[in-house]
Parts: sequence; structure tokens; C-alpha cells
Amino acid sequence: MTRIPTGRLLRAETGSDLVLTRTFRAPAEDVWACVTEPDRTARWFGPWEGDAAPGRTIKVQMCFEEGSPWCEMRIDACEPPRRLAVSMTDTAGIWHLELLLSESGGSTELKLVHHLAAEEHLGETGAGWEYYLDMLVASRDGSPRPDFDDYYPAMKPYFDSL
Repeated sequence: MTRIPTGRLLRAETGSDLVLTRTFRAPAEDVWACVTEPDRTARWFGPWEGDAAPGRTIKVQMCFEEGSPWCEMRIDACEPPRRLAVSMTDTAGIWHLELLLSESGGSTELKLVHHLAAEEHLGETGAGWEYYLDMLVASRDGSPRPDFDDYYPAMKPYFDSL
């Protein structure tokens, strides 16, 4: 299946922001549950364990990555059901991410913002986030899980050109 990349690269004060969005016909509280409750995150990203609260660190299992590794994720801000900011540490380094939700007219827009210190691996990173967000969509609507091969390397040129 051909997938169309949606990510945008925006200049920010401290580097660049990779921004991807998805829209759901659901209230913000329901979408928020999909990105914060461990049984629901397990369906599209991976389960997590620990005492989740701002300033605390939880462990997240990356179930859809080779070897299903665990990584640490610090919760930098949590403002239900509108904003979650985290810093995830894995073998690639530290990832600063925000999930922003806005509801209007029975739909909720989820905006994933990856705050980038450098753009050197944008081709891989952008394709990966497109895949994970489409995994979230599939987990919500019951459609088949996407195949990562439809995202990478096919989307790499698009993201490298940003």
C-alpha cells in the first residue's frame, strides 16, 4: 500500500520541530486514554510501567521495534486531556516529544511534535512517526496494522528533503 507522508518541519527557537497530525472522530478524553493508558498504548506503541506523574520516569517497551527493547521516558508535563510532554531515552539518544490534543465539532486533532536538536536522521525518524501514528489509528478503528515496509525506506526521501 502506498502511504503519503504528512510530516512538516518547522523552525523553532532551539532547533527544529517535526510535526505530524492525525484527526479522530472522538472526544479528546478518549484519544488521551489511547496515548496515556498502558493497556491502550500497548496496542500501537508499547506498554509502560511505573508511577506516572510529571517529573517522574517510567519504563516503556517498544513492542514494534526489533527485540522489543525497554527504554526510559521522563514525563516533563502532563495536562490531561490536552498536553503530554516527555523525554524518551533509548540507544539513539534522548527524544523530546509533545502530544497536543485539541477538540472541535466532535473531532480531536492529535499533534505529535518531535523537538529535534539535529536533523541528521530525519528520513528515518519521520517515517517511523508516520508508522506509529497510523498504528494508533488502526488500534482505534480496528483496521489492519500497517506494515513498516510501506513507510521505510519509501518515505525517507520526503523527510530528507524537508
